Amino acid sequence: MPVSTFDLFRLGIGPSSSHTVGPMRIALRFVRDLEGRGCLERVAHLEVHLYGSLALTGRGHATDRAVLLGLMGQAPETVDGDTADALVLAARQRLALALAGRHAVDFDESCHLVFHTDQALPQHPNGMRLFAADADGNTLADLTMFSIGGGFIAEESDFPAGPKPVSHPWPLPYRSGVELLQLCAESGCSIAELAMRNELTLRSRDEVVRGLDGIRRAMFECMDRGLRHEGVLPGMLRVRRRAPALFQALQQRRGTGRPMMELDWVNAFAVAVNEENAAGGRVVTAPTNGAAGIIPAVLRFYEQFCNPTGREASHEFLLTAAAIGSLYKENASISGAEVGCQGEVGVASSMAAAGLAAALGASNEQIENAAEIGMEHNLGLTCDPVGGLVQIPCIERNAMGAVKAINAAYLALSGNGLHHVSLDSVIETMKQTGADMHHKYKETSLGGLAVSVVEC
Repeated sequence: MPVSTFDLFRLGIGPSSSHTVGPMRIALRFVRDLEGRGCLERVAHLEVHLYGSLALTGRGHATDRAVLLGLMGQAPETVDGDTADALVLAARQRLALALAGRHAVDFDESCHLVFHTDQALPQHPNGMRLFAADADGNTLADLTMFSIGGGFIAEESDFPAGPKPVSHPWPLPYRSGVELLQLCAESGCSIAELAMRNELTLRSRDEVVRGLDGIRRAMFECMDRGLRHEGVLPGMLRVRRRAPALFQALQQRRGTGRPMMELDWVNAFAVAVNEENAAGGRVVTAPTNGAAGIIPAVLRFYEQFCNPTGREASHEFLLTAAAIGSLYKENASISGAEVGCQGEVGVASSMAAAGLAAALGASNEQIENAAEIGMEHNLGLTCDPVGGLVQIPCIERNAMGAVKAINAAYLALSGNGLHHVSLDSVIETMKQTGADMHHKYKETSLGGLAVSVVEC
């Protein structure tokens, strides 16, 4: 079943949707469940256990910070960055935190937040267990959950069949690219129009429009912050932000007619977003944080260089991209820990290609072709962050993914929509490639560039 546009595109904080946003949501759910059962004030002992990729790259992905914030009642959509840092610092200094912001409990990360780097839970690489007991040692809660990519979370009971799809009463449900194209043909509508009809079962047209405008605004605000903010990104790599210098150079070269100037702008746009993400700033999962720069960069490329006629074009872009992203979410994965970076940058590139093609007036068949091309040439892409940080190669990889998306859209527009490899085939291939990929290349920092680059 399709996933809502507003489930795929959600506000969160960096640097990772699966390792930051998801764990924060799980921790928040844990304390809210305790509140709901009237057990919160009885908690005297608390433990959090992280497994698999969450344990191996959790510190570089700020999972520890996210867990503390969630336990203190903070949500990724609304947490204030400055306040968050102060809350975490105070908790660490006191070796205690206020559950849900009101019930104090001892919490020493050295013994109460356990990184099981040698263990993975069988259901999913991003496993997390939370345990609470009262002063007499009686168990109050024992919850195992999983962060499955893009900020989505799943319960232990969702497996082995897999996480339950988001349940909405869609009037036009589809499970494959073939079904999506058939529904559009039968209904006489575009992919974006079909996505809009589905969204209208959840909210009014005005609410959908305001929501789409809000997504675009949040994407561009993040990008603008990244184009302004200078300095060094957090972590041992001491990576210096590049987007401000790229932006300043482009401003100085305006009107010079330099070849490929648009490409330089796309690079700056994508790098700006992912530098903000790497710094723990507020971003829009698109569909993940690690790939959050691709769709905004391509959308801004369209608005700045393709002469759009109004905001309806950006709505068409986002609705189409989400319809394509839904196919990956439901039929494969958007988790780097599960299928490698093909599930993050690859999916975002495919979504952006489809969105751009739609905004440029492509047919539904050309849009499906653009999405297929966008993924076909990201198949096998590994997730191997150096130092467990979402910086190298992640930031530049977003720039490359955005450029691929643009090229995929124009390649599709040069044809009539007929092609040999279907989007459904490439999604299934991506899923199988991810299953065959060695675990060290799936967000563990145990292989690839993560072990080939000397950390500075």
